[in-house]
Amino acid sequence: MSDMGADRITVRIPEALAKRLRRRSRHDGQSESELVREALETYLGADSASRSAYQRAEAAGLIGIVKEAPADLSTNPEHFEGFGQSK
Repeated sequence: MSDMGADRITVRIPEALAKRLRRRSRHDGQSESELVREALETYLGADSASRSAYQRAEAAGLIGIVKEAPADLSTNPEHFEGFGQSK
């Protein structure tokens, strides 16, 4: 997200919550601002027209739910052998 045209707000939160936010930010590789924006959109109900299909699937918890699948399942042509062919 670009900061161009974005409103800036200041929010005070308890130290324990700030620690959790920092920890999650490091773990997920996202900025604290991105995490707060996502949380606000989830809580307030983001405008679904402005969200991509990936963002909607991610918000629904559908991204990364298959724990034992190969990491390259959607990109490695080896996994597509025979896909779409009648048996």
